[in-house]
Amino acid sequence: MSLAVDVTGLNKSFGDKHVVQDLTIQLEQGRICGFLGPNGSGKTTTLRMLCGLLTPDSGSGTALGFDILKQADQIKRRTGYMTQRFSLYEDLTIAENLEFAARVHELDRRRERVDVALTRLGLEARRGQLAGTLSGGWKQRLALAAATLHEPKLLLLDEPTAGVDPKARRAFWDEIHALAAEGLTVMVSTHYMDEAERCHEIAYISYGRLMARGTAQQVIDGSGLITFRAEGPDADRLARELSGKPGVETAAAFGTALHVSGTDRAALEAAVKPYRREPWRWREVEPTLEDVFIHLMGASQDNFQ
Repeated sequence: MSLAVDVTGLNKSFGDKHVVQDLTIQLEQGRICGFLGPNGSGKTTTLRMLCGLLTPDSGSGTALGFDILKQADQIKRRTGYMTQRFSLYEDLTIAENLEFAARVHELDRRRERVDVALTRLGLEARRGQLAGTLSGGWKQRLALAAATLHEPKLLLLDEPTAGVDPKARRAFWDEIHALAAEGLTVMVSTHYMDEAERCHEIAYISYGRLMARGTAQQVIDGSGLITFRAEGPDADRLARELSGKPGVETAAAFGTALHVSGTDRAALEAAVKPYRREPWRWREVEPTLEDVFIHLMGASQDNFQ
């Protein structure tokens, strides 16, 4: 398959803050790539460099076959960008917002394109409703309709489902996968682990550096993390006692159970040994993506400190 994104050594600084550091990434056409990382880690800056909204300080590469430094305008015309905050006009109706977007992109067959978008996103019955009166889930659908109205080849989504209920999130992701199946390449930043698992692959960025890349399973397998799970009465309350002990990198409650993780098996087993007694039951489990996320955060240095 052809590469939709192929960039090498991207760097971006704002003042004395090195926000993106030597980032190299490739993404095949029609794939969904999730960007994970703590707040301030450079996810949004990376997305904006890839779509031509920001110019890298150094580095090179292409997006949709166009040079990200010399042909940013060509990339922008072929990219849809959905921001975290709803950015359409709340005093216009759904249909009016889409008609406006069609004019901005200088599209032909505007009415036809708007009607198709309304039908596809399930907005037809609400076409005359003011955008400002929509719930979060319906605003999300409208924003996605506007971002894809011009039939982009690359779609960038910046934490698109923040504050949206689970049913609306699932419907949103069903539509994203349908678009990817038609050849659209999607890059999405998210803090939701279940959303990351819906992506074909993920990239973990921490304070400007790419620290892990691959499918969710590949990232888990490559973490080197060992995890023990404790179950039983008040097992979750052992987190405070175990945190900070030699070999314990994370101790986190999962409901009434406890996950204790580390990369040094001997030290980790020594830490939990005093608690391997009734009423608790222990077993080794595969680390979750959240376990790995916390592990990688602990292994990185905040470049704003």
